[in-house]
Amino acid sequence: MESNNNTNANTSKKKDYYVIDLWHIIKAVWHRAWVVVLSAVIVAVAGFSVSAFAIKPLYSSSVMMYVNNSSFSLGNTSFSISSSEISAAQSLLKTYIVILNNRTTLEAVIDKAGVEYSYKQLSGMISSSSVNDTEVLRVTVTGRDPYEAAKIANCIAEVLPVRISEVIEGSSMKVVDSGVVNLQKVSPSITKYTAVGFFIGAFLSVAVLVIIALMDDTIHDEEYIIEAYNYPILAKVPDLTGVGHKKGYYSYYKKHGYNDYSTKKDGE
Repeated sequence: MESNNNTNANTSKKKDYYVIDLWHIIKAVWHRAWVVVLSAVIVAVAGFSVSAFAIKPLYSSSVMMYVNNSSFSLGNTSFSISSSEISAAQSLLKTYIVILNNRTTLEAVIDKAGVEYSYKQLSGMISSSSVNDTEVLRVTVTGRDPYEAAKIANCIAEVLPVRISEVIEGSSMKVVDSGVVNLQKVSPSITKYTAVGFFIGAFLSVAVLVIIALMDDTIHDEEYIIEAYNYPILAKVPDLTGVGHKKGYYSYYKKHGYNDYSTKKDGE
């Protein structure tokens, strides 16, 4: 008895699995490829519309300043450090960036530019980095108004060198390039939104079709029975309704007016 129970348990465990027919899934998706294309196009159009009309564009303006800390003075005597000390200027860039985003510096920029921002809001509009690992610092201001962005960038170029000289002795900054009005928006990217929408629409539609195919337990043809259950096919019921073919047995007689599919027409 115990051996029979063990055999039944092992048999039930062996049958406790689910076979995924990849070819069936591929065919199900391929037969509804128009759904994938249509979904991708619809979401891509939605992405284009949002980026072009719903999101307010952003504009930017940049200034570049050269960092110099090689000049020092002792009384009436001045001297210069060798060129090997240029790396010290590069290491100071991070310090200058911290001073730039300081509340005192940003409030001075706000007062000079005459804009109505808090220093935290202005700090979120500013990005700064070294240009190709050199001693040149690029400060970029991004905002809704291209003219205002250029104005703030130029005010930073005026305020920051003064703040640097006040905080760090022997250091100075010189303006390499002033900010100009750039009417070309930097965000949002219509191309990016459209492409992302296209791929999201295609991915979601394919995912839905795959789920539908996995949940579909309908037997569509005799090949499925042979492959899934290994049952022999003894007979096949033909399509007599004309649903799957242009001409069917029942549809033919119904079209020609025969009653109950007999040899007599209606009225005879």
